[in-house]
Amino acid sequence: MNIDSLDAISLSQRVNNQEITAIEVTGQFLDYVEQQNPRLNCFTTILKNQAFEQAKILDIRIAKGEDTGVLTGVPFAVKNLFDIEGIITLAGSKINKENSPATEDATAIKKLKAAGAILVGALNMDEYAYGFVTENSHYGATPNPHDLSRISGGSSGGSAAAVAASLVPFSLGSDTNGSIRVPAALCGVFGLKPTYGRLSRAGTFLFSNSLDHIGGFTRSVRDMAAIFDVLQGEDQDDPVCTSLPPQLCFDKLNDGIDGLTIAVAGDYFQEGAETAALEAVETIAKLLNTKEIISIPEAHRARAAAYIITACEGSNFHLENLRSRPQDFDPATRDRFLAGAFIPNTWYIQAQRFRRWYRDQVKEIFQKVDVIIAPTTPCVATTLGQEKMMINGEEILIRPNLGRFTQPLSFIGLPVVSFPILRANKLPLGVQLIAAPYQELKILQVAACLEEKLI
Repeated sequence: MNIDSLDAISLSQRVNNQEITAIEVTGQFLDYVEQQNPRLNCFTTILKNQAFEQAKILDIRIAKGEDTGVLTGVPFAVKNLFDIEGIITLAGSKINKENSPATEDATAIKKLKAAGAILVGALNMDEYAYGFVTENSHYGATPNPHDLSRISGGSSGGSAAAVAASLVPFSLGSDTNGSIRVPAALCGVFGLKPTYGRLSRAGTFLFSNSLDHIGGFTRSVRDMAAIFDVLQGEDQDDPVCTSLPPQLCFDKLNDGIDGLTIAVAGDYFQEGAETAALEAVETIAKLLNTKEIISIPEAHRARAAAYIITACEGSNFHLENLRSRPQDFDPATRDRFLAGAFIPNTWYIQAQRFRRWYRDQVKEIFQKVDVIIAPTTPCVATTLGQEKMMINGEEILIRPNLGRFTQPLSFIGLPVVSFPILRANKLPLGVQLIAAPYQELKILQVAACLEEKLI
């Protein structure tokens, strides 16, 4: 049975129906990973023995007629900042290799395993999640599966590329300023950054506590909804994980989008991008029959304030190592952390004050609009090693500007889906579907509607 093209739900159904065993599924995917990883460099750790042991247990339970979960027998992998029992949590760094192995799985991994999913490995990333390119000086670059001369995006580049290349049906990553959405767009897969605090981050190596989210990469909307449903729930080990009741989405995906008010983000979100990125938004707007354009005020300042908070919180966490062993950092990461360490405290305080004002302004917009659409990235994947790009006749740095359209949204923790725009004989792009906090169902329903029309 050819299974690499199946989404997670289809695969789980076949395993549960005993059309194929979990061991057979695991073996096929691991064989493919071992064949393809030398050129794609997605995995930093492959958990062959552990995966087969989990698959064996699942097959026994299925034979007994037990309910093994919505993701039964589905292989998955995680960004290497998630704790995996018995494995050192690298977070893309050389320094962390000196740490002890994790004593237990991260909360998200525990929940996915409980739903029957099989963990097969850990995935490459930018060091300490500080980057948009996944060109790691310690573990190498993860190229884009659509064109191996180009970047996969970051910092969750290994997670996005692994799904795009069908090495796993789904994966987990993290998003601070766009680290799920940027690689999802550049690799042509779905990426969900939920509301801040919606999913537990317990057992992950944090970058910026007040900005970090976890989320998933998939090749179908129903997979994304199912994974989101599994991962929800309060967790006392993550103080920002809310006690709101879960908003289950899977069974409501196809309820339609009648009654939803959808608008296009204007001004800042229609500037500083290649024509193709803006045309992708126009295509989605036409499919959704929306002509309304709204303005998100001071988005450029939100991006600047997000940078200040990120740099301050990130550098503070690594301050001791920056002082004692700066040579052991990835040079690109080290230089940005050092810059962050010199930002005055008053700037950080002002950025947080602006954050509260900005959140209130955007909250008012969502009193009138349910979903906003905007580009995910200003361009397609750039060439590996490339430092600058030309947009609208202006030469700009690639690393900071790939998050131009994602940063002002994660700054206040909004839920966002990056919807893949797959173009024949061209590199993929992404369009962000944005909603008010805790309204993931709305953007997933819009994504499901678009998926039916486009994919």
